[in-house]
Amino acid sequence: MSIRSGARRGLVVLLALAAGFLQSVAWANAADDRFRAQFGDRFLDRYWSLNPDYAIVSGYYRYADRLTVLDASFRRDYLRFLDAQIAALAALPVAQMSEGPRTDQAVLLNSLRSERWALAEAREWVWDPSSYNVADGFALLLNTPYAPEVERLRTVSARLARVPAYYAAAKANIERPTRPYTQLAIQQNEGALGVFGEDLERQVAGSTLRAEERALFLRRLAAARAAIGDYVHWLKALTERLDREQGWRDFRLGPALYEQGFAYQVQTGGTARQLYERALQEKDRLHARMATITDQLWPKYFGSQPPPADRVERIGALIAKLSEKHVKREDFVAATQAMIPQLEAWVRDHDLLSQDPTRPLVVRVTPPYKRGYAMASIDAPGPYDPTANTYYNVTPLDDYTPEQAESFLREYNHWLFQILNIHEAVPGHYLQLIHANKSPSRIKTLFGNSAMIEGWAVYSERMMLESGWGGHEPEMELMHAKWLLRVTCNTILDYSVHALQMTEAEGLQLLMREAFQSETEARGKWRRVSVSSVQLTYYFAGFSAIYDYRERLKAELGERFDLKRFHEKFLSYGNASVAMIESLMKAEDVARR
Repeated sequence: MSIRSGARRGLVVLLALAAGFLQSVAWANAADDRFRAQFGDRFLDRYWSLNPDYAIVSGYYRYADRLTVLDASFRRDYLRFLDAQIAALAALPVAQMSEGPRTDQAVLLNSLRSERWALAEAREWVWDPSSYNVADGFALLLNTPYAPEVERLRTVSARLARVPAYYAAAKANIERPTRPYTQLAIQQNEGALGVFGEDLERQVAGSTLRAEERALFLRRLAAARAAIGDYVHWLKALTERLDREQGWRDFRLGPALYEQGFAYQVQTGGTARQLYERALQEKDRLHARMATITDQLWPKYFGSQPPPADRVERIGALIAKLSEKHVKREDFVAATQAMIPQLEAWVRDHDLLSQDPTRPLVVRVTPPYKRGYAMASIDAPGPYDPTANTYYNVTPLDDYTPEQAESFLREYNHWLFQILNIHEAVPGHYLQLIHANKSPSRIKTLFGNSAMIEGWAVYSERMMLESGWGGHEPEMELMHAKWLLRVTCNTILDYSVHALQMTEAEGLQLLMREAFQSETEARGKWRRVSVSSVQLTYYFAGFSAIYDYRERLKAELGERFDLKRFHEKFLSYGNASVAMIESLMKAEDVARR
């Protein structure tokens, strides 16, 4: 064969390859366009019209004057909506779509299927009275300056008109609830009354609403307060009756529903049972590491006093000694506020992750209607209003007895207090959610994976200590291991309670003896596992997946691995699951240039 004929044949092959490539691009463009047409802004607008409270949280205020009443008619219509959207998503030519829309389709499909499962199978709306609480949406509208005050007050007035119907539907829906959820509902709805109190009346009186608008607002406000108060009274009467009749539903989800919920929510690969078994192994590994550090530190804190022979007792004795060092009860919130600038400076000085000084974190006392679940939490704005405040909710210890407060402060001692603020704020939830709002994929941000979000917060603790925060002192290493043990035992506790029928006594034994938690913390965690399911597994599942992925990239790239590039590329995909992020990222994306 001549050189010229060979060249002609090579040209034919190249042209064929080019034609195939152009055809695949055309298919991808057409498939992508179809996805965007069906599930772009028009779909999201329809979704927000049916979910106005979640829309407010996300910064989408077009339907803020609506309050969804979850009655039988709404449930029927919403199931039809979900079924239609799920069918349309499943019918898309996924194989022809490019990776961005293809992964958006997967995220949205999982999210809508999860919603359908929750509504039609798990049916928490029947047995969870705490799912009915109007306070958050109203508080956000009153405190977020997305529009002039008078416009926001008119929006609030329109929503107030629906509050009595909202709680009437709640009472009609609830059948044989769980006792822990009922107690939480009473606590939080009593707290909700503060949103509709004298401060709001004064705000209305001083506003530019017309006289007739003010009068209508105040009538609706009184009716809303009465409806909330009536709901609380009804729940208390229900509690007395079900206590007498022993008619409560067991708060445990059960193994079948638990596995289904885990599959929708976690998405790190494997089953809930497999994660539970990995957590058992990690608990043993952490105990061994903590024992080594304890033996190193024992003479420093106990001199010649012989340590207990039992490994767990020996670790526990040292942790108890170290836990004596903590902030004062009255300084807890102020000390939290003071630490945030220190963490921000460290992240900046060590070039770990970009920050945005135009979007500061606001530390506030946890509003009463949000209490009863966690002592510290983040409320972040959604991608539609990303410049709104991010709130770090910190619950003061006012309601604790002196003994409870001391127990709590020993748990969040000098070292774990730092870890808590890293986790919740910087570079944990606060910075991660700031980056998520800048993702080009609105779907991945809005319909995100909670295991990735909680996993990042746990990973950020490890990242900070690796960078030198805490001075690599063994005390910090021991306490961080204790924190990781908490994360690990969260998974063990959650699965054991909801799938294996663990008792309260067994749960407290796990938390207090094997995880070295104070009694106040352990009892708070027991309450939490009784008013949630699967959520406590997010931390261990997400952290393990992120850390394992990072270590694989480090091994592949060697000295070319760039930690900051890894962090920023990882967070650029919004709130997608770790497995999905791993499928989208390339090793070269995080290589040092």
